[in-house]
Amino acid sequence: MGNVWKFGDDVNTDAIIPGRYLTINDPKELAKHVFEGVLPEFAQQVQPGDIIVAGRNFGCGSSREHAPLALKGAGISCIIAKSFARIFFRNAINVGLPVLECDKIDQIERGDALEVDLAKGMINNKTKGERYQAMPLPEFVRNIIEHGGLIEYTKTMLGRTHDI
Repeated sequence: MGNVWKFGDDVNTDAIIPGRYLTINDPKELAKHVFEGVLPEFAQQVQPGDIIVAGRNFGCGSSREHAPLALKGAGISCIIAKSFARIFFRNAINVGLPVLECDKIDQIERGDALEVDLAKGMINNKTKGERYQAMPLPEFVRNIIEHGGLIEYTKTMLGRTHDI
């Protein structure tokens, strides 16, 4: 369960993590600069487990994987948006950051407490007593996320040659 940070449409990767920090690869260091140009209090106030809820085209702009990496480093447990830029969506999965698409999120507000079931795509708004159905993530995608990202998942799978 996590508290909501609410954003609108077309959240650009440069707004998530400005380009001047792309020389940093440590998620915790990147997290210190998340949204610093558009929501300066975010990096200081975000709590482990918090959830981002956004409109359409979240993660548009450049294909930098630093954006989902910085959000993961900040402790974001899931991003729920009406839609994602495709490269951001894949980069998030690659670094082990859960992402769900759901059109029925307009009534979710900043600070609402959400509980998310990735397997069922079910979002429970504990603050408002409402439930929303998102597109559930396929099992193989959940496996990548549960392993912490594509690299760790691949290492595990290479150790199990009979599964390849």
